[in-house]
Amino acid sequence: MKPFEYRRIHGVEEIGKGDPGQARYLAGGTNLIDLMKHEIEVPDRLLDISRLKLATIENGEKDSLRVGTLVTNTSLASDARVRQTWPLLSAALLSGATAQLRNRATTGGNLLQRTRCYYFYDTARPCNKRNPGEGCSAREGQNRIHAILGTSDHCIATHPSDMAVAMVALEARLTLRAADGMERELPVEELHRLPGDHPEQDTVLKPGELILGVILPAPPPGRQIYRKVRDRSSYAFALVSVGVILHVVGGKVESVRIAFGGVAHKPWRARKAEAALLQKEATEANFQHAAEVELADARGYGSNDFKIPLARRTLVATLRDAANSVEEASA
Repeated sequence: MKPFEYRRIHGVEEIGKGDPGQARYLAGGTNLIDLMKHEIEVPDRLLDISRLKLATIENGEKDSLRVGTLVTNTSLASDARVRQTWPLLSAALLSGATAQLRNRATTGGNLLQRTRCYYFYDTARPCNKRNPGEGCSAREGQNRIHAILGTSDHCIATHPSDMAVAMVALEARLTLRAADGMERELPVEELHRLPGDHPEQDTVLKPGELILGVILPAPPPGRQIYRKVRDRSSYAFALVSVGVILHVVGGKVESVRIAFGGVAHKPWRARKAEAALLQKEATEANFQHAAEVELADARGYGSNDFKIPLARRTLVATLRDAANSVEEASA
C-alpha cells in the first residue's frame, strides 16, 4: 500500500484544508480500504470523517426524512420510519452485502462505492476506469456481471449499490458541501455518470466535495417493491435488480416509478417504461410492452446477453406483484 497521511476531521469546516483533489474521505472504509490495498486508489491523505455529527436520522419538512451521511446501512434499514414509509429503501439495503458489512458501511459511502468489475480490480489487465486510455478488457472478456444499458466503447462496468437504486426511484436528494464551504442539493439520480469517454469519473462531485446527507421526500402513493436477482442469497451483487413504486386506481396506472440496478454504470431510471405505463390498464400485456420499450436499446457483450431477457422478466414480475398487492388490498 502506498504511504499516505492520515488526519481526523472534527468539523465540516475543516474539509477544505489542504489540497482536496489529493485526499479521500474515510468513513466505514468497506470499499476504499480494499481499493487502497490493491493500489487502485492511491490518495496522498485520508481525511477521517467518522467522528463528524452526521449519523442521525431526523424528520424533515413536508413529511421528508433527513439521513446523515454517516448513518450505517443497518441503522437506516431498521429505522421504523423507513420501514413503514420507505420500505423500498429498507428492502434494498437488507439485500446488500452481509450484516457485518451493513453494520459498518455508511449512507454516503454506499453511494460512492466503485464498480466490482473483475478487470478494474486486476491491475495486470487493461482498464480505462483505472487507467484512462488503456482499453476495456471486459468488452471481449468475462462480462457476465456487466452493463447492458448506457455503455460506451470505453467501459461496460456497472454500479453495484442496491441502496442507490431505491433512492433514485424515491427521488431522494443529496446535500453536498464543497471545499470552499458552499452547500448545494443534487438529486441522487444525477450523482452518477454514464461512462462516455471518461469512465474514470464515477460521479459529478467536485474535488473535495462531501456528501453531508440524503433527503428522502415523502414518497408517492402506491406499492413499493424491490426485487434483486443474484447468484446467491447473500454477499452477491445484483445481476439485475429493480425498484418499483406502482399506484393503480380503477385498474389503471395512476403513477409509477421504476429504477434498475446491475444493468448500467449508474442506477438506471426507467423513464421510457414509466411513460408507457401511465394511464394504461395494469395488465400483463402492458407490463411486457413497457419492459420491451425500456430495453429496446439494451446490448449484451456475449457472457451477459442473458441479462436482457432477465431484466425484462424481472420488471414484469415486479410490476405484476405490485399490481396484485393493490388488488388484494382492495378486495
